[in-house]
Amino acid sequence: MIKQYETVFIATPVLSDTQMKEAVAKYTDLIKANGGEVVYEEDWGLKQLAYPIQHKTSGFYYLIQFKADPQFVNTLETQYHRDERIIRFLTVALDKDSIAYAEHRRQRGATKAAAPAAAEEIPAEPEVDAETEANEEE
Repeated sequence: MIKQYETVFIATPVLSDTQMKEAVAKYTDLIKANGGEVVYEEDWGLKQLAYPIQHKTSGFYYLIQFKADPQFVNTLETQYHRDERIIRFLTVALDKDSIAYAEHRRQRGATKAAAPAAAEEIPAEPEVDAETEANEEE
């Protein structure tokens, strides 16, 4: 029986951009290799931690939503434990309400991302008041 899950992991802040992408690719490939399907991915970026973990005060957060067999979660979490780049992780099974909320959150995020892009495409005309215009003519 396939279930939908959401996993968030925190990677050590000393990773470069390419090392972080490699870590993400490792876990998305692991999900796909074990018969799972990646539904959504989101990079939350570098954030401050609420408390120090392994003497680190910040970390790279990454979210992956996926569909997989329930036994696969143990395999995924074992890989998290073995990877020295991962300092914390959490994997939860999503119920139907959580799946609906996650879909709503994705759509809302896509709308917010599209709004600034649309605003950049239309250049605003500079407002010129009558007094400034009269001064320029003289």
